[in-house]
Amino acid sequence: MRPLTEDETRLVLEKLAHFMGKNIKLLIERTDEEHCFRLHNDRVYYMPVRLMLAALTVSRDRLASAGVCVGKFTHSKKFRVQVTFLDYLANYAQCKVWVKGSSEMSFLYGNHVLKTGLSRITEGTGKNQAVMVLNERDVPLGFGVTARSALDCAVALPHDIVVLNQADIGSYLRDEAHHPAAAL
Repeated sequence: MRPLTEDETRLVLEKLAHFMGKNIKLLIERTDEEHCFRLHNDRVYYMPVRLMLAALTVSRDRLASAGVCVGKFTHSKKFRVQVTFLDYLANYAQCKVWVKGSSEMSFLYGNHVLKTGLSRITEGTGKNQAVMVLNERDVPLGFGVTARSALDCAVALPHDIVVLNQADIGSYLRDEAHHPAAAL
């Protein structure tokens, strides 16, 4: 486990800024306890400094993870946010989309959010904006990118796509069904 380089930090913070905007300061400059980002096996983890210091006593080959996985770097060195960081994204996200109960399962099966499944959307959300997807009880379900702005949603047809699904909490179960040996 090592600190991120300047380029890696820039990529991570740029990706998180798509969701959080200026709220990313609240994630970095916490008042309760100092937190940090660390890289281990191409995965970026977010953790309290005291946990990071404790994890340093474990050898690299024996350390599975520490803290919350923010995302991972691909082979082409792009950064992808993972669903494991969903709670933090939901707390600090600027733009949110709420889906109706009838469309909740559809989204969790990996489908996009249609206009018929849209309950409400944050005012001022633009097209191609990274958004958090929540159910009507404010439980985070995943995240995606808007296919239409909030204004366009008002005049959209019932079966038009409003949010493109990037990740959802059902993806873990779908991945386990395809790769059951990976769980061992």
